[in-house]
Amino acid sequence: MSTHLQVRGLTAGYRRSTVLHDVSAEVRPGGWLGIIGPNGSGKSTLLKAVAGVLGHRGEVLVDGRRLAGLSSRERARAVGYAPQIPQLPIGLTVTDYVLLGRTPHLGLLGREGRGDLDVVRSLLERLDLVHYADRALATLSGGERQRAVLARALAQQAGILLLDEPTTGLDVGHAQALLDLVDDLRAELGTTVVTTLHDLTLAAQYAERLLLLDEGRVAGAGPPEEVLTAQALSERYSARVAVLRTADGAPVIAPVRG
Repeated sequence: MSTHLQVRGLTAGYRRSTVLHDVSAEVRPGGWLGIIGPNGSGKSTLLKAVAGVLGHRGEVLVDGRRLAGLSSRERARAVGYAPQIPQLPIGLTVTDYVLLGRTPHLGLLGREGRGDLDVVRSLLERLDLVHYADRALATLSGGERQRAVLARALAQQAGILLLDEPTTGLDVGHAQALLDLVDDLRAELGTTVVTTLHDLTLAAQYAERLLLLDEGRVAGAGPPEEVLTAQALSERYSARVAVLRTADGAPVIAPVRG
């Protein structure tokens, strides 16, 4: 299921305001690209454009094929997208909502089978949602809803998984568990992952490569240890930070009081 993603000269925005300017990126099959940058730099806009939910100029290629040229069913099997602020349907339970992610894989009758239910049950277990399986979405806390949204995207089992700020509202334990699960899917299924993340340390420890955006343009790209330098973060974030290292050399970004 490994899928190659290419973004070429992407320009996008809202109404008369251009947010992204000629952004290009590439993610190898089974790779993980972390998109970082200060507030308003265009991270979510880039993900929306790649997902095909926002009009744009430029090209998004999936295994060499233009995403815009695929049928809706082909797109749903190729790309799964979890937005930062999803529109949740009223009245559905957590299980029913996560089952919506299986829609691209259903047969002509549109009925889920044992295999679909097994996928959903496994995700609820791994995301600590089993106790909420029969609860209405509206009764969940912010962090619980966030995990349900991610479970739905993961249930889609698309070749490319786009996650917009997936750890928002999660405590450190659930954030790590979620990112561990995404990493496991990369290993098990070869899923290609693109995430936006505010937490630079998490981005450095999970993503293989980072794309740093600033004012809608690419300001840096490469392995985390090359992109996350004290100078670059000072310039792009107007922040005082120290870049420390874990035992295996991954960057840890620590704010420094002035």
